Amino acid sequence: MKTNQQSSNNKGKVYLVGAGPGDPGLITLRGKYLLQRAEVVVYDYLANKKLLNYVPESAEFIYAGKKGGGLHAFTQEGINQLLVDHAAAGKRVVRLKGGDPFIFGRGAEEIEQLVEAGIAFEVVPGVTSATAAATYAGIPITHRDYTASVAFVTGHEAPGKKESNIAWDKLATGAGTIVIYMGIKNLPIITRKLMDNGRAPDTPVAVVRWASTPKQHSVVGTLATITEVVQKEGVKPPALVIVGDVVKLRKSIDWFEKRPLFGKRMVVTRTREQASELVAKLEENGAACLEYSTIHIEPVDDYQLLDQAIADMDSYDWILFTSLNAITYFFKRLNITGRDSRALATCCIGAVGRATAGELLKYGIHADLVPEKFTGQGLAESLVAGGVAGKRILLPRALKAMETLPEMLTDAGAEVTVAPVYQNVPPQGRKDELREELTDGDIDVVTFTSSSTVTNFLTMVGADNEKELHQLLKGVKIAAIGPITAETVRKNGLRVDIQPDSYTIADMVDAIVDHYAPREG
Repeated sequence: MKTNQQSSNNKGKVYLVGAGPGDPGLITLRGKYLLQRAEVVVYDYLANKKLLNYVPESAEFIYAGKKGGGLHAFTQEGINQLLVDHAAAGKRVVRLKGGDPFIFGRGAEEIEQLVEAGIAFEVVPGVTSATAAATYAGIPITHRDYTASVAFVTGHEAPGKKESNIAWDKLATGAGTIVIYMGIKNLPIITRKLMDNGRAPDTPVAVVRWASTPKQHSVVGTLATITEVVQKEGVKPPALVIVGDVVKLRKSIDWFEKRPLFGKRMVVTRTREQASELVAKLEENGAACLEYSTIHIEPVDDYQLLDQAIADMDSYDWILFTSLNAITYFFKRLNITGRDSRALATCCIGAVGRATAGELLKYGIHADLVPEKFTGQGLAESLVAGGVAGKRILLPRALKAMETLPEMLTDAGAEVTVAPVYQNVPPQGRKDELREELTDGDIDVVTFTSSSTVTNFLTMVGADNEKELHQLLKGVKIAAIGPITAETVRKNGLRVDIQPDSYTIADMVDAIVDHYAPREG
């Protein structure tokens, strides 16, 4: 990490941050820290937009990459001036660049302009695309049985130009592995230069597009054939070219593109706050996740019923929690009333499933009852089996929810207080974007984790009739976390393709993986 020590009359500073090769998980901790405190972010085409989720909403976002037709939003001179102007105005500016800023990233040119203007700066390295592309394609760029030398080269200039400073006669045989950035356009010229200067035509070559992302596409050939392979496969920038015998190891080491859900595009309909576990598990198995939150959680307008229940907590025998949101909003309100978990000391606690029970542990509470069947009906059956006649039961839940649980308990002789603690509100926006994804046939799976995600998704899609809905979802698999959610899907005229035996996020992901697993025979 390099930091200049120049003094400045203002507090503005520019942080040149390497965004890594594409996978947002490869950003450095320092880079993430700076994004979380940025006031202005100037980002490139190759910087994963998911990284912008770390940036405060109050920050100014400036896209400095390519526009439609390959045109650039700003010239390099314009970008340099942007950085100077915002820092001079006293802003904390993050310049987010794909890969590493100092490896064919023109980072030095931007820093030189800052130095000239007397602007304070810091440079944060990133995982460079060369090593990432090789690693994610299953190619070690060094290996003691193959080579101990590597060369990074730009292919952006035509090797035949007089001003080229690439010594092809030395490079061709001087490095065991050669990694070429931005080499697709000039690939025929580059391969010819290497062969003309002594590199064997049968030298293995790999080309990796969109390295480390779910869109990664790798092809393999030789110096003599790779141009034809790339043209046949339709490989376009951004891509890197890897030349050398280490490419042979891809046959045994390739791991990224062999993950069970690789290349599958999946819509996640959970709230943004709750989607992280599902998204992480799907992405770990290779899926590309599109987050379209169909639920926006808000407090209810009136907490009078819950406040009275909290005041009378000692009179309740059981408190039942059927969702993570119910737990979150119940304890928020409990704290507002000046109480904490100790107020529940005289009650037994029931949780609808393992995830809900795990959430209760964050508040120091071990659930007394978790049913074998993780549904409201399963929770009711377990309670009724133990006897609930004459028992007082508090059920904090959504404003609108299925009545199965309280009705079964009431029928068994219990006195049930249903206290709304939150409400589901369909989020606005992104309807056109979602419909376009479905119309283009780019979605493989839509995941539903509750009945409300189903109904709100259908509202968001906005199909005028069942025929249009079926057309939009043609070829799309539907995954439902449990029987209640699945029933809601079917009531809306759709088919459930994937449903786990146990109703947890982990089991749902396992069921999706199993659905796409190769079948014997």
